[in-house]
Amino acid sequence: MVVQRTFVMIKPDGVKKGLIGEIIRRFENKGLAIVALKMLKLSREKAEELYAIHKGKHFFEDLINFVTSGPVVAMVLEGDEAVNVVRTMIGPTDGRKAPPGTIRGDFALSVQENIIHAADSIEAAIREMKVIFKDEDFVC
Repeated sequence: MVVQRTFVMIKPDGVKKGLIGEIIRRFENKGLAIVALKMLKLSREKAEELYAIHKGKHFFEDLINFVTSGPVVAMVLEGDEAVNVVRTMIGPTDGRKAPPGTIRGDFALSVQENIIHAADSIEAAIREMKVIFKDEDFVC
């Protein structure tokens, strides 16, 4: 068993659609533990830091405008192979192509407005956690 922590963020469209509880329920039912959780409105600076890997890409400005358009729910989940488990649970980036049963497959019809963000590697998870959370935010 390889216990990992990963970063997850319910985007403004997921919050607006009232999916916070449903998404958290899915992660908890899978056996992942929430070790940090907060609702916030991302500043432009924090959003650009979070999505720094996409800077210079054609969609960067639209992405930043979208994730700063309303509140988000950020969390750190912990569990066996958490990064891969969460990525499987959320499905592919394009909600139109995500299979039913995944979060995006069940709730998204877009590439940008796709309900949820999750780190794609352990390194990304560590970097993204540090953008949003301080050490004292963790309960475990």
